[in-house]
Amino acid sequence: MCKECGCGGSGVTRLQFTAEGYTEDSAKNIEKNLLGLAGVMYVHIHAHDGETTIDYNPAKTKLTEIVKIFSQDNVEPQI
Repeated sequence: MCKECGCGGSGVTRLQFTAEGYTEDSAKNIEKNLLGLAGVMYVHIHAHDGETTIDYNPAKTKLTEIVKIFSQDNVEPQI
């Protein structure tokens, strides 16, 4: 794993869940904002059914930071 940015290797956590309230615009905005967080390496959102996948390093980004991004766009994760 890269010690500078937390990419790759061990220590990566994958979140997979559905969320309610996505629009095409909010899904794009959330993806952009999540990828701006340190340690978030992958985000994929299906706005039509709410299926969401996030790969991140919890040593770099806390789950509460990820959830906060969703609340800013009025999307409710079903974790």
